[in-house]
This record gives sequence, C-alpha cells and structure tokens, in this order.
Amino acid sequence: MSRILSVDYGKIRTGLAVTDPLQIIANGLVTVATSKLFDFLKDYIAKEEVERIVIGRPVQLNGQPSENLARVGQFVNRWKKEIPHIPIEYYDERFTSVLAQQAILASGVKKKTRKEDKGLVDEISATIILQDYMRSKRF
Repeated sequence: MSRILSVDYGKIRTGLAVTDPLQIIANGLVTVATSKLFDFLKDYIAKEEVERIVIGRPVQLNGQPSENLARVGQFVNRWKKEIPHIPIEYYDERFTSVLAQQAILASGVKKKTRKEDKGLVDEISATIILQDYMRSKRF
C-alpha cells in the first residue's frame, strides 16, 4: 500500500502529516514554509509512494468560506493541473487548530517551546485532519 498525506495549508507555514504505508497510523511529518510547499511535496512523492493528498478545507463555523480558502483553492488547482495522477481532496478542518493547541498543552510542552515552535500547531493540525479523514473512511 501507499501513504496518505495531509496538508494544513497556511498563509505563511503549512503543516504536513502522513500515514504509514499500511495506512493505520497518522504521524506529523513537518512544517514547511508555504512558499516552498509545492516543491517539498514533489520531492516527497518522488521518494515515497503517496496514494492521495487530503487538504484541510478552511471554513468558518457557519460554513462560509474563510479568508484562506481562496489560497487553498489556488494550490489545489495547481496540484490537479501539474500532478493529476495523485488525487487531492478537501476535508473539513474546523476546530483542528484548537484541538492541536489543546493536545500540545495536555502533553506538557513547555511555554517557551510553544512560543518558539509555531509550526508545531500546524503539524499537529495536519495530523488531526488525517486521523479524522482515516476514521471517516473506515465507517
């Protein structure tokens, strides 16, 4: 089998998570500068077999598009045009940042580390998106 990769797309930074090859466990991968995301993903899929990409769909609580949805849409359109053999699909990302921050606090990460490692929330958010996606496909 091959991996599923998830993307928590941000204006400045983007968190990534990936499954194991058997698609059992989701793990945080890395946080990258959004300006380098496309090249990073191209390099990653050249080394690892990726079945699909799941990208967080940023919407507000009322279901209306968030400010970031246009940027995410541009990325998705570019992906579909340049790398059509690996499908990319949206998945609702509401509350993932809040859940990620709660997970960081619950895990005991020190305040100094939380302030210095701003990408940690993005990576954990991508992991939550991927876990939720995998759970939804099982049921």
